[in-house]
Amino acid sequence: MTASSSIDPAEVERFSRIAAEWWDPRGKFAPLHKFNPVRLAFIRDQALYRFQRDAQARRPFEGLRLLDIGCGGGLLSEPMTRLGFQVVGVDASERNIGTASAHAAEQGLAIDYRASTAEALVAAGEPSFDVILNMEVIEHVADPGEYLRSCASLLKPGGLMIVATMNRTLKALALAKIGAEYVLRWLPAGTHDWSKFLKPGEIRDFLSGQPVVVDGPFGVVFNPLTGRWTESADTDVNYMMTVVRDAA
Repeated sequence: MTASSSIDPAEVERFSRIAAEWWDPRGKFAPLHKFNPVRLAFIRDQALYRFQRDAQARRPFEGLRLLDIGCGGGLLSEPMTRLGFQVVGVDASERNIGTASAHAAEQGLAIDYRASTAEALVAAGEPSFDVILNMEVIEHVADPGEYLRSCASLLKPGGLMIVATMNRTLKALALAKIGAEYVLRWLPAGTHDWSKFLKPGEIRDFLSGQPVVVDGPFGVVFNPLTGRWTESADTDVNYMMTVVRDAA
């Protein structure tokens, strides 16, 4: 039986068209390059705490398995591999996976990249993961509830999923959609659909009844004076949440 899928073909095509630019820090994905340091710090801190690993170790996450779902060109998969995780990077776009695989090979990194979906992994009986990164993906899928529940089911007992997305607020419409795409031109026009942005309560509702504990939201904001993103109590635009599967 073919697995159902929450992917939105139009979204996959949109990102496939610009796949070659993932690793250009001045190209169409420049905002993600600027965003990456705060994302990486949050992921590392959460994983260190959850799995009680040594913060001073060069590769503190040896022995842990990580899924980077919607991995794009591998901007998170590569640093996670360098931190010791055994990484599986999954994206619905074959072109994204091609770009990610080629770049990882250039860097001498062994990453298991696959053109697939969360639902397909579940249907195939994929072994579960210690950590799942679900970063700026859920606002691009057709059925966010189905998608998020599929991802959560791939967590090991005690495993950690980090979800990052954008809040459906007027502030986010002004800054993340109109400002970023049409005024500042940070992103190609049409990158985001504001109606697909999600409120933190909706993330919780999607996982209601699942054997997980949801925490957050944890806000992140951009400082135009420094050009840097930092963690913040402000969750009106960008935010992250943690999902921990109940221990067996």
